Amino acid sequence: MDGKGRAFDNIFVERFWRKLKYEDVYLKGYETVVECRKGLGEYISRYNDIREDSSLDRNTPSDVYFGRVQFERVA
Repeated sequence: MDGKGRAFDNIFVERFWRKLKYEDVYLKGYETVVECRKGLGEYISRYNDIREDSSLDRNTPSDVYFGRVQFERVA
């Protein structure tokens, strides 16, 4: 991610990490590394496959990425 516009490349990653911290890590307060890895794996699976996103027209990231939904083009 080098070159023109690179400052904007980080926005999506930073938003994801902020959501992960506020919606999972801070609420659960993991005690061990094993517990944390399991919990984060569950959160990421839920985030990608179950949790609907308003910016994706109430679709999941997996549905959009794998092309299981069609967006209509606006002229």
